[in-house]
Amino acid sequence: MPSFRGQAEAAAGVKHTVIRTGLETLYFSGMHHVMRPLFGGVGSILTMHHVRPPRPGAFQPNRLLEISPLFLERLLRRLRRSGVDIISLDEMHQRMVSENFGRRFVCITFDDGYKDIQRWAWPLLKKYEVPFALYIPTSFPDRLGDLWWVALEQVIANNSRIGLSIEGKDQFFDCASLREKRELYAAAYEWLRSMKSYDQIVRTVRDLAACHRVDVAAICRDLCMTWEELAQMAADPLVTIGAHTVNHAILKKLPSDAAVRNEIDMSRTVIEAALGVRPQHLAYPVGDPTSAGPREFRIAAELGFKTAVTTRPGVVFKKHREHLTALPRLSVNGEFQSQRYVKVLMSGGATALWNRFRRVNAA
Repeated sequence: MPSFRGQAEAAAGVKHTVIRTGLETLYFSGMHHVMRPLFGGVGSILTMHHVRPPRPGAFQPNRLLEISPLFLERLLRRLRRSGVDIISLDEMHQRMVSENFGRRFVCITFDDGYKDIQRWAWPLLKKYEVPFALYIPTSFPDRLGDLWWVALEQVIANNSRIGLSIEGKDQFFDCASLREKRELYAAAYEWLRSMKSYDQIVRTVRDLAACHRVDVAAICRDLCMTWEELAQMAADPLVTIGAHTVNHAILKKLPSDAAVRNEIDMSRTVIEAALGVRPQHLAYPVGDPTSAGPREFRIAAELGFKTAVTTRPGVVFKKHREHLTALPRLSVNGEFQSQRYVKVLMSGGATALWNRFRRVNAA
């Protein structure tokens, strides 16, 4: 990792620039209008994580996971005026299985169950009468969860030099400047994600946090809703509670079908016991192709989930009727808080290019 730490951050910057340039080009050229009839599909599933006012500080590597309440309200207002049907996951499922494709739809989803969703997003969603889904990893309200990506951010933010054990050797990295912090976070995140097992990621970050006096348990308590808070939201007819595994595990890194099945099924059982509702919908943690694939899609179907969503970018096509446990979503990214970008994404133009014009990506 030491010799490559600058490359990861540089690669992320290049990717960010390419995405922004592509979205701008499609919008200002008007090509998103041309592509919508061909690649707009039958609907879209939007995914978000945090909704909260912008935080101070230049070092925020996880800023892509948060949008502002103002941006969310503008998005909801625009969707209401657009004429697209904003529907629940159950309604989406019903339309898909009955082949009711007369009107385009959008579903709103939030992953992880953060406190700011209750404080900032819920009032806006009620104001505009928008149904939405919350996907809950049960270890988070149980106060046993590892938000390791946040812990890593805090370790680097709070220190000017940190130590890591890499291949059995202790190595030390300077991270006093903003540039060093960004480079180190990008490289460390990439290194962690390359590990073979999810337990190894968790253990490594726990050890790192303990050495640098970051309280992993406090992160979970501070950021995530309690079962009591989730129960308040679950009582709202607008809210659908979905499963998101027990430990927010990267399922592809689990060693067996049984381990994957247990993570998914146990989360549904715990949610049913705590909230009195049995989730019919699932979101795969992280959700990209390195995190969930055909094995996970098959197990979700065997467990009887109506739908399961990834973070593979794309709109929903008629053909997804045959792949309801491998549905794509559009990320409402905190680094691209522009209504025109959401318009381009929902047109299907950008994701058609990203997916090389494949309508279904379930491999």
